[in-house]
Amino acid sequence: MAAAAAVPLLLLLAAAAASPASAAAGGGKQTHIKLYWHDVVSGPSPTAVQVARAAVTNTSKTSFGVVVVIDDPLTEGPDLNSSTTPLGRAQGTYIAAGKNEVAMLMNMNFVFQAGTYNGSTVAIMGRNPVFDAVREMAVVGGTGVFRMARGYAQARTHTLDLNTGDATVEYNLYINH
Repeated sequence: MAAAAAVPLLLLLAAAAASPASAAAGGGKQTHIKLYWHDVVSGPSPTAVQVARAAVTNTSKTSFGVVVVIDDPLTEGPDLNSSTTPLGRAQGTYIAAGKNEVAMLMNMNFVFQAGTYNGSTVAIMGRNPVFDAVREMAVVGGTGVFRMARGYAQARTHTLDLNTGDATVEYNLYINH
């Protein structure tokens, strides 16, 4: 009798494993997106603004303790001021979290406002040691097309103006959804 009861249970588990919800949760589709993130801290219309700083920040070589809120443009190409196609915005925060090296804690949503992924988002979180050639952060979720997303984002600095602090970073997103 126990063996007979186990067969329906095994069939139920096999059916659940093959369901579309399980496939989505396990990353049934993989998508690669290359885009450019533009962090503008200078000029009359910055897209990144400092909202807090610790007392220790004033003497820190790494800006330790600074909190920045962003609403940065995302584009297909690296030139923000050309006819490059705007894809959306990176909205969130980054925090200077390294005492001995410039390393940011990134917490942002890539909000797609045009193209194939219009209306969808990808949530990215992780450590960003900004002077490393390639930095990797986690894709921890998403909405729309990217519901239940997991994966990683690789960031490479394209340009950094040390006088203004403005930066353009190439992001390659590898998303399972």
